[in-house]
Amino acid sequence: MIYWEDVPVGSSFTTAERTISKEEIIEFASEYDPQPFHLDEEAAKASILGGLCASGWHSCAIAMRLVYDSFHVKAATQGSPGIKECRWRRPLYAGETVKITVNCIDARASESRPTMGLTNWTWEMTNQAGDTIMTTESWLMMGRRPTDGAPTGAQ
Repeated sequence: MIYWEDVPVGSSFTTAERTISKEEIIEFASEYDPQPFHLDEEAAKASILGGLCASGWHSCAIAMRLVYDSFHVKAATQGSPGIKECRWRRPLYAGETVKITVNCIDARASESRPTMGLTNWTWEMTNQAGDTIMTTESWLMMGRRPTDGAPTGAQ
């Protein structure tokens, strides 16, 4: 289990890669963001985006899954109070392969909850060519290493 104490400022990791298919872009958009450039290749080619691309919200969901599989699954995470910033730098097109680089830029113990610490992270989604697709900054609440056998609230 990775606890708050195990993640000093400057810690970083890179997730596994994932290739995004045309079918999953259309499926996500059909349900959550049915704009023509996420649903129809011809409409997408005629748009300012120039081709079928994932919704920004789909990019966020992909990033979360990759980060979960690389870190959250083995960490004493307790949720997040929110995202400070999310920027979509360029479209994520069908067929691209992405990964996320995650950096801890700040950390502090919770003043009100002694069993919790907070970490501030930047995420950068890049494609196979190294182009930045998306960046985010957000805080993560983490359980602190137990000292007396008390539960940390890890999920």
